Amino acid sequence: MLLQIVSALGVVFAAVIACSAYFYFSNKILDMALPVKDGDIRAASRNLNRRALVRPWLFIGPALFLLVVYLVYPVVATFILSFYDRAGLQFVGLANYKWALGDREFRQSIFNNILWLAVVPAACTFFGLVIAVMTDRIWWGNIAKSIVFMPMAISFVGASVIWKFIYEYRGGNDVQIGLLNAIVQTFGGTPEVWISIPFWNNFFLMIILIWIQTGFAMVILSAALRGIPEETIEAAVIDGANGWQIFWRIMVPQIWGSIAVVWTTITILVLKVFDIVLTMTNGQWQTMVLANLMFDWMFRGGGDSGRSAVIAIIIMLAVTPIMVWNVRRANRELKGH
Repeated sequence: MLLQIVSALGVVFAAVIACSAYFYFSNKILDMALPVKDGDIRAASRNLNRRALVRPWLFIGPALFLLVVYLVYPVVATFILSFYDRAGLQFVGLANYKWALGDREFRQSIFNNILWLAVVPAACTFFGLVIAVMTDRIWWGNIAKSIVFMPMAISFVGASVIWKFIYEYRGGNDVQIGLLNAIVQTFGGTPEVWISIPFWNNFFLMIILIWIQTGFAMVILSAALRGIPEETIEAAVIDGANGWQIFWRIMVPQIWGSIAVVWTTITILVLKVFDIVLTMTNGQWQTMVLANLMFDWMFRGGGDSGRSAVIAIIIMLAVTPIMVWNVRRANRELKGH
């Protein structure tokens, strides 16, 4: 364990030193390549302008290079691969896309993803907003926020293991160690294998992601609420508005941009949800989602590059409009300011 920690710290330190050295020496080389001499004012002015044009590219150049290598190239390669067979050697045209449209498991994954999209972003945003409003009114609000935010520090796999114990089922006359089954049994109910119940098991898995992401929504919306001018709330109180009216007609409209950011961020996360389903059910009992189906086809029967590429392209097509809308909305807000 100590060796891993030391290695991680060493990598972080080396990366910081390497970045600092790159920016320092690249700027020195630029200054040497385009010198500013006192004797020739026209040449000095020209070189200063050239420096101003080149210097920003020195900073964003590495990021653009990594963006092309690790994002643009994989997207293009995946799109091309979607037209080839399982080995990625023989061109098969639209055969993989036809398979996707006719495959029952693929349609089930689409349905499950839509179900996740309908529930998780709305639930996270709602609970985050409610908690943000309520904790601003109590003296121990910061303690409550810290507790709600704590699951954000846990990985999806770690959170899934925790909730697996909550949903745990023991057959026969064994004592139920799962919290949910223990509660059900205490009130005279029958213990169930909750994560194996078709359709409803999706909601049991969604609870895990809601538990993790509510803290994120709470922090963003709490900061937005603090940015509401007190004068508007005081004016509403003077005009006779009650708490419910103040919340819906004063607070929510003023933080709508932050609500949209939280909603779209969690929506993109939901489209990529993978770890929770893999850890809890591995896609069994009709819980498969697109990301898990893509992973499954990457290795099923030795792997199928074409079919997994098709699923990846569909995920990217689903994410892209949300990202474009988010960027355009952010640009409109910046122009508005």
